[in-house]
Amino acid sequence: MTNEDADPLIEIRKRIDEIDKSIQELVSERASCAAQVAKVKQQQGETGHFYRPEREAQVLRAVMQRNTGPLADDTIAGIFREIMAACLALEKPLSVAFLGPEGTYTHAAACKHFGNLIEPHSVSSIEEVFRLVEAEGANFGVVPVENSTEGVVNHTLDLLMNSSLSISGEVALRIRHNLLSKEFDLSSIKRVYAHQQSIAQCRLWLDKNLPNAERIAVNSNAAGVMCSRDHKNSAAIAGIMAAEFYDVEVLNPDIEDEPHNTTRFVIIGQYQAPASGADRTSLLVFAHNRPGSLYDLLKPLAKRSISMSNIESRPSRSGVWEYVFFIDIDGHQDDEQIAEAIAEIEKSSAMVKILGSYPKAVL
Repeated sequence: MTNEDADPLIEIRKRIDEIDKSIQELVSERASCAAQVAKVKQQQGETGHFYRPEREAQVLRAVMQRNTGPLADDTIAGIFREIMAACLALEKPLSVAFLGPEGTYTHAAACKHFGNLIEPHSVSSIEEVFRLVEAEGANFGVVPVENSTEGVVNHTLDLLMNSSLSISGEVALRIRHNLLSKEFDLSSIKRVYAHQQSIAQCRLWLDKNLPNAERIAVNSNAAGVMCSRDHKNSAAIAGIMAAEFYDVEVLNPDIEDEPHNTTRFVIIGQYQAPASGADRTSLLVFAHNRPGSLYDLLKPLAKRSISMSNIESRPSRSGVWEYVFFIDIDGHQDDEQIAEAIAEIEKSSAMVKILGSYPKAVL
């Protein structure tokens, strides 16, 4: 009996090698096709980036629809997202601005949406994200808009109110807080650094496991990791990306009080996405200060059975007790029913601003 007959793994490994070779050849062929697409677009007069969120969303949905396992839908889609990102980066990597420093949840959201081959622009405030993209210093920006436990990010909504940028995508990120430290013993932790919101989201765990540790609020969780790395008997609350980026160990994983804590981010830029087949439209509606005004705004949606996934109010700052409503609805602004509803809303409101129509988050 030969060794080959005795070891059933040999044939399996041979087959894996053959499959790997085929995958590599097909990925290279795909990259060549992507380069041809970019060349044709350049010949047609297109400049700048060639990223098309609606096309990417269609590809990822198709990948997930035809998936038969054993890999999970989000896993196989994540692989294809990185392949598409690599093909796009052959021409020119996308420049993406986000609230830094690097390793924050916003950075993680940017990589989840665009892939890991972006040209990152880490800035110190949400205003700077808007400013950099408006000045065309970055192709796109990523900003948080709402959290499942803390609610909307009012600062982002206020900036959208006055920005010329459009929302061209969204990404939902499961927020998994970890206790990171250079220390190896939980009992040695005397200080915990984190953003104030993260401290609040881990309060029960901290009360139970580190009741005597000082809780120090900093501008971002990534900044907290840097502080804890430089001080003995310290720890930080942050995501796994920060642990990898700053080479700090995870002392305790998943310390958040709410296990389904999720933050929704929106992608802002100059690009206005065409319909992808499963879209969301975000509206900014300035309401008249009169009884029944909100009812009048929502009636055009209800009578057309248009689903509204979110509504938030903010002071308009243009008059006492006048409000502006941020409304998310299912569908694209070019859809006939959506266009009719928006036109009707315009008749009963002071003003309507379409913030963007974009593909719903795939992953």
